[in-house]
Amino acid sequence: MAAQHAHAVLVDPTHDEQSRQDYYMDIRRYLAAEVSPGNKVAYQAQVRPFFVKEHGREPKDRHEVRKVMTRNDYYQMYSAMQRHTQEMTWDSVVESVERDLPRLIENAKQVSGKIGGTLTIDPDFKVPGYLTFYDIHLQPGAYHASYAKDDVSAGALYDRGTYLYTLGNIGSKMDYLGRTLLAHYKKLYPNAQPNRILDMGCSVGQSTIAWAEAFPDTEIHAIDVGESLLRYAHARAEDLGHKIHFSQQNAENTNFDDGSFDVVMSHIIMHETSTKAVGKIFSESRRLLRDGGVMMHMDNPRLKELPPLESFLAEWEVYNNNERFGGTYREMDVAAEAVKVGFSAENARMDMVDTYMPGKVMNYGTKNFQFPACIAEK
Repeated sequence: MAAQHAHAVLVDPTHDEQSRQDYYMDIRRYLAAEVSPGNKVAYQAQVRPFFVKEHGREPKDRHEVRKVMTRNDYYQMYSAMQRHTQEMTWDSVVESVERDLPRLIENAKQVSGKIGGTLTIDPDFKVPGYLTFYDIHLQPGAYHASYAKDDVSAGALYDRGTYLYTLGNIGSKMDYLGRTLLAHYKKLYPNAQPNRILDMGCSVGQSTIAWAEAFPDTEIHAIDVGESLLRYAHARAEDLGHKIHFSQQNAENTNFDDGSFDVVMSHIIMHETSTKAVGKIFSESRRLLRDGGVMMHMDNPRLKELPPLESFLAEWEVYNNNERFGGTYREMDVAAEAVKVGFSAENARMDMVDTYMPGKVMNYGTKNFQFPACIAEK
């Protein structure tokens, strides 16, 4: 795995901590390459014949596959190992972050304001319940936790933990998703020069930076819910040389003026919200767009279009990685949701966005897959 791009607030693991992290990455690779394919073998040899014998037909969807596949010994072994490795990967990074935190906090202070970006924290901010109900992705404390004065631990944990979780396949700067959506934007609007861009659910700003690199003269804003996460994102962007304005806000209801952005976007955060929140975020996106502006909310690959077994395997994180809304969102008619909040049917659609790195095998286990994105023009 290639080294992660260094910056002032990236955690610096000791030799032993790095060895432990490498160990869990090796297990993840082994599970993906050697163990996961056995699920299809078990399905064809044991689970499918049992279902057909009992029902006289093939399973019609992932829900029917789930009822029988989760009772299979092989799948239970695979799923338990996958879950355990996910938990231990976070634990291995927590160990590094806790030890290195004083240095990270001090470095964040030193680089703050270096380039001219801003950070706005709301002391009265209330994190939405769908984010506090459980730790999404099993990240301890999730995205909103803050444990110390000037804390950056949530960001440090996310940055390193996500890089390891994806086996480094999202780029040394973790900007794969940003570059993917950016490439689609440029394909749709090759001559566009947006004046203002908003990234909703920016986490540590890894995708936001891809847009900042592409449009260095554009005023770019990024919002998320956690002060520790945003403090880290601000320091990271400043040290990497990008002027971005970070603020602690709920994407359902921001404090920006009507019609103040040319692009409002997100990179795989919608499936971590809720059914009600989706409509509110789409509505808020429309309010924020100037006439002719575009909303682009990209998310995980769809489930409905996959065969029942593949759909079941693709939803592993819904049931085992604290992404319970993920299954619902990945089957929603997102274009219809956009129309409900006021976008015209002619200007709202779901695009299938090609990866900007064709031929590369990603953490999703396949090459050249596509991300669905709700695209709506005002």
